[in-house]
Amino acid sequence: MNGHWLTIKQQENKEYSGYLSLPPSGSGPGLILIQEIWGVNAHIQAVADQYALAGYVVLAPDIFWQLEHRVNLDYDDAGNQQAFSLYGKLDFADAAEHLVDAVSTLRALPAVTAKVGVVGFCMGGQLAFRTAALSDVDAAICYYGGGIDGCLQLADKISQPIMFHYAMQDGHITQDAVQKVKAAFTQHNNAIFHDYAATDHGFNCWGRPAMYNQQASALALGRSLVFLSQHL
Repeated sequence: MNGHWLTIKQQENKEYSGYLSLPPSGSGPGLILIQEIWGVNAHIQAVADQYALAGYVVLAPDIFWQLEHRVNLDYDDAGNQQAFSLYGKLDFADAAEHLVDAVSTLRALPAVTAKVGVVGFCMGGQLAFRTAALSDVDAAICYYGGGIDGCLQLADKISQPIMFHYAMQDGHITQDAVQKVKAAFTQHNNAIFHDYAATDHGFNCWGRPAMYNQQASALALGRSLVFLSQHL
């Protein structure tokens, strides 16, 4: 794949980076892809490449840049310990503000010839939700976004189409939390919810065999690609 690291400029004249993956055609709609807590690691880069193969210009921003640059962790004990440590230090509201700059950076690329969406996984699911509320993205997808129920004051700011994927056996996100998110969108017609039976948190991550569910992952990817094709 045609992947490389790109500089993202901040409004405060600061810079951070993101992994950019271009489609085989060299151009197309844009997609911000937001990492899990293990950074823009080999898995996230592979997911970016996967969406790029579907025709999208994909930018995966380095979310932890203010704590540590280009975090790239394995799914082992040491990697998990560092990942959760960084996660505990992250200011989500601040990170979402920086993602607005990432959206602007992506839109400005000559390779982006159409609309721009955002998709996030786990921690990135909440950040995709926040980015939809704060930016001009045209569509958003949240995979098992933990903590969304704690920032539902932003729901009324989300007018673009948004899709949620939830695992029904999620060990990190309770069904009560999921119901709160669904309730926040009952008066809106822009939200789509998909629930996956017999699946746990992180079911899309093939790097973690204990969590990965091939059937749910394939189904969610298909639904996401249809959704993006309709709105981007």
